Amino acid sequence: MVASTSQHDGSTLGALMADGVSALNAAGIENARMDARILLARAAGVDGGRITAWPEDDVAPEKAAIFRDMIARRARHEPVGRILGERDFWRHTFKLAPDTLEPRPDSETLVEWAIDFLEDADAPRILDLGTGTGCLLLSTLGDLPGATGIGLDISEGAVDCARENARALDMTEQAEFRVSDWARALSDGERAEGFDLVMSNPPYITRDEMDMLSPEVQKFDPRRALTDEGDGLAAYRILAQVAYDLTKPAGFVIFEIGRGQENDVGRMLVEAGFVGVEHREDLGGIVRCVAAKKTRCSVGRCVI
Repeated sequence: MVASTSQHDGSTLGALMADGVSALNAAGIENARMDARILLARAAGVDGGRITAWPEDDVAPEKAAIFRDMIARRARHEPVGRILGERDFWRHTFKLAPDTLEPRPDSETLVEWAIDFLEDADAPRILDLGTGTGCLLLSTLGDLPGATGIGLDISEGAVDCARENARALDMTEQAEFRVSDWARALSDGERAEGFDLVMSNPPYITRDEMDMLSPEVQKFDPRRALTDEGDGLAAYRILAQVAYDLTKPAGFVIFEIGRGQENDVGRMLVEAGFVGVEHREDLGGIVRCVAAKKTRCSVGRCVI
């Protein structure tokens, strides 16, 4: 890209930005200006601030074509993260794949709570059930020196994506990812050893709620990672007992949940054997996670 002050053919930063915002507004896209700015910065290979500071800069034709294609995709409600192929989450950037959910800020509530639970533990072990991109496990491990973990997912594409994210973050020694229906891929030794924390963000959206989701979610997130096609609680009915069986004494479980599911999921955890059920809200004030603890037992008594 070179600066030009003599003539502009509609492929300057300013002209492309204006065209992109106009197209996204016409398509009813919220935050049209922010989205156009992010996409133009990526397509043109410039910092976002340059778009405002030097709108007269010319953009090479091939880069302008990439931007226009990005805008057309966004106008069809494809999320910016899907267009870029990645999404920022916690302290890192994670590659996305068609078989993975796009990580969202609400899920950082789970990461923050996991770190709170384990920050004083000595080399804790974490199990992530339904790992997707691996963002929950990798984000947690990244803030816990000495921690290790295993992420399981039924989708081979998701596991491939999580492994690639682990390599990009230089965390292959800390995190291992396997294709598995819940915990089937764990060895007898791993089951016997147990985990200090079991976490999961399972499909919790009800079938009826699916119709109310934005096109960005309905069209581009994998449906089976969103809903159980029922009441949204099917996964927890399995996971509560799975988590209890795999959690070490005095270990924890954390589940991400949907709006209004805290009482049902909390009851399932108690029925599985956990104690001390707690809830934590996301930044929007919605209860986003449920956690509980496994008792530590000795002869004749159990303590929390």
